[in-house]
Formats: sequence, structure tokens, C-alpha cells
Amino acid sequence: MTKDRPVLPPGAAFSWASAVALAFAATIGVVAQQAGVVAQPGVHPISGRRFAQVMSAEGAAWLDRPERIEEEEPDRALDVLKIPKGAIVADVGAGSGYMTVKLAKRVGPTGKVYADDIQSEMLRLLGLRLQKDKITNVILVQGEVDNPQLPPSTLDLELLVDVYHEFAAPQSMLRHLRDALKPDGRLVLLEYRKEDPSIPIRPEHKMSVPEAKLEVEAEGYTLSQVNESLPRQHILVFTKR
Repeated sequence: MTKDRPVLPPGAAFSWASAVALAFAATIGVVAQQAGVVAQPGVHPISGRRFAQVMSAEGAAWLDRPERIEEEEPDRALDVLKIPKGAIVADVGAGSGYMTVKLAKRVGPTGKVYADDIQSEMLRLLGLRLQKDKITNVILVQGEVDNPQLPPSTLDLELLVDVYHEFAAPQSMLRHLRDALKPDGRLVLLEYRKEDPSIPIRPEHKMSVPEAKLEVEAEGYTLSQVNESLPRQHILVFTKR
């Protein structure tokens, strides 16, 4: 049986999904119009990739599932990135804070983590987690569908774990994320491998390396590293051009 993101009860899903779908469609239309590109709602104008639906806070438990340690090996991913103490990083699409907490420990008390999400309920859950774990080097950021609202020229690293494929306005988001990086900063995508059909995740929640390269490099980045040491995900490291 194919594993997927959690499915909400029909009544709960309707109110959230309907509102978000309308907002996303409107945002994509504005972005495409400003860029001089006519894009179908929910479809990337360059690659033709259809955007996946964002998981709501009602599915937050899936992010903290015990199986994630074996399926994704998140600590190995962070080892690959060699994040130094004192670094200033962002967890973009932070959700309930699974990776935020790990990042906060990596950068230490002299570092800082911006935990960024578009859903206020996710940020509320994340805040409770930080209080419980007595973590003080994290700043919560309420992002928007087309702008993460991160401070300019500040970040050493931006980490997006199974998030980029859900962006409703990926071109605008990538431009703002680029602006928030330091000159030598890194944008890192962890994405389930679309090249491997045996990975039990729905296709719209996967990305191939060529697909990610095409979309991200179009917004002023260079794919500088591809690491395939994780069980199911690409580690894709982009730098600014």
C-alpha cells in the first residue's frame, strides 16, 4: 500500500483545502502575470510540474513519526551539510519543528534558527515544542505563500525538507530566499526521489534532480552538490550566482 501524507476527515479537509486552493491560485496568477508568463494554476511554467497540496497542521503527527529516523535519516542529512556552530540558518516549511530542533542544537547558543511556515497553527505547535525543550535560539517567522519574510542577506543556510514541491509560487519564493542568503549561503532541498518508483510516496510529493535543477537554477542559483547517501531523498545544494 502506498504511503502518503495524512488524509484529513472530509469535513476538516474541505474548509482548509478550499481556502488555501483559492489563495494559491490567486497568488500564482499574480506572479505569472508580473513575470509575463501565462501559467496554469498549480503548474510550474518552466517544467510543467504540478504543485503538491500543502499538508495542514492536522497532519503534523506524520512529521514526527518514529519511522522517520529510519526512512529519512535526518541526522545523516545534517552531517552531510556540515553546519558550523554559530551559523544562522532557516528551516523553511518548518511545520511542527522536527528539523528545527535538530538545527538549533547544531548551530548552538551562538547560532540562530529562523523557523518559517505559512501556517499559524504549525508555528503554535512549534512554539510549544521549543518551550518544552527549553530551546531559546529559534525565531518563529510567519511566511506567506509567495514570500518567506526572512531578513535580507542574513542566512548561511536555508533548509527545505520535503517542502519545495509544495510551493504554490515557487519562482517568487526562490527569489526571496535568494535575497535572504549571504553571498556564500546555501539553499538545500531534501526531496524524495522521483527517479525511484519504489519509494512509497505519491508522485507529486517527489522531485527528480533535473526537474529541481531546471526550476531552481532559473531563479539565479547553481546546483553545486547532489548527495544521494540518504535512503529515499536527494540532498540538493544550491548556491547563489
